[in-house]
Amino acid sequence: MDYADLAARIEALCHGETDTVALMATVVCELHHSHPFCDWTGFYRVTAPEVLKIGPYQGGHGCLVIPFARGVCGAAARSGRAQLVPDVEAFPGHIACSSSTRSELVIPVRNGAGQLLGVLDLDSDTEAAFTETDLAELSAILDRVFRDAV
Repeated sequence: MDYADLAARIEALCHGETDTVALMATVVCELHHSHPFCDWTGFYRVTAPEVLKIGPYQGGHGCLVIPFARGVCGAAARSGRAQLVPDVEAFPGHIACSSSTRSELVIPVRNGAGQLLGVLDLDSDTEAAFTETDLAELSAILDRVFRDAV
C-alpha cells in the first residue's frame, strides 16, 4: 500500500473543502479502491448524542445506526481510541453488519477543534488484514483532511 500516493491524491482532491460529508465521500472512495484488503470502507457520522449513522461508504450495505455502546465502531467513538481488530469474532459485542467480515480497523475522526465527527470503518473478509502502519498512516491523513471540517 503506497500511503504517500494515497495521501497526495486525497489532499489534492480535498484541497479547500470543509464540508464533512463531501470530505468523507472522497476519502472513502480513494481508500476503498486503493487498499487491497478493504471489502467495506465507510464512515459512521455522529448525528445525535451517543449515536452513529452510516455516512458515505463503498461496498455492500452497512448497519444504518450504531449506538456508542455497541460494536467496534461504538467502542472507537465512545473511547476516542482507534480499534484494530484482527479477529472480529474475538471482539465482545461485535455487530455483524456483514457475516463475511473477519477483521476491522475503526479510527475516530475529529476536526481541528477536537469535535468528534464520526469514525472511519474498514472491514475485511481476511483475518488480520489491517496493521499498525494502516492505523498510523490513515490517522495522519484523517487529521489533515478533517482539520477544518464543519
